Amino acid sequence: MGSIIIRYFSFEFGELVLGSYDGELCLCDWRYRKMRTATDRRMQDGLNSEYVEGDSPVIQMTQKQLGEYAQGNREIFTIPLRMVGTDFQKQVWHALINIPFGQTETYLGLSKKLGNAKAIRAIASANGANALGIIVPCHRVIGSKGELVGYAGGLPVKRDLLKLEKVDLDPNQGKLFPI
Repeated sequence: MGSIIIRYFSFEFGELVLGSYDGELCLCDWRYRKMRTATDRRMQDGLNSEYVEGDSPVIQMTQKQLGEYAQGNREIFTIPLRMVGTDFQKQVWHALINIPFGQTETYLGLSKKLGNAKAIRAIASANGANALGIIVPCHRVIGSKGELVGYAGGLPVKRDLLKLEKVDLDPNQGKLFPI
């Protein structure tokens, strides 16, 4: 059985759990999310590994790049990733990476891009299972009417991340308006 090296990381938006496996980032997730136990189990079972607290070059690179992002000095992450999930989940997560910094996409729009407009719930479920938050930018997915919906780090964090990316938000409704 192998090891997933994990490290807790506090930064401007909250506390994350970072995990590396075989030189790739496999975990960048909110430490206190509701699905923490299920996500950890999926990660450990999927990689046939156990968590071991420590440090690694990829965790150091991730901390550096997240800090640059939080300061507004990074729009694209260049961290090697190991996505752990079903083929469908991985397809959705790759689509999330293609949503540019400072832009949003709806669940319906994402499902259409993936070729199945009826897969909105499955897309939302895969989005919620994303264990590489911020790096795989699930915070850029919004409801069909522009509303902020579901985010593992909480809606206030989602709002803050979108503000950092200069997405114009209606402060009263949490709805998005074009800049």
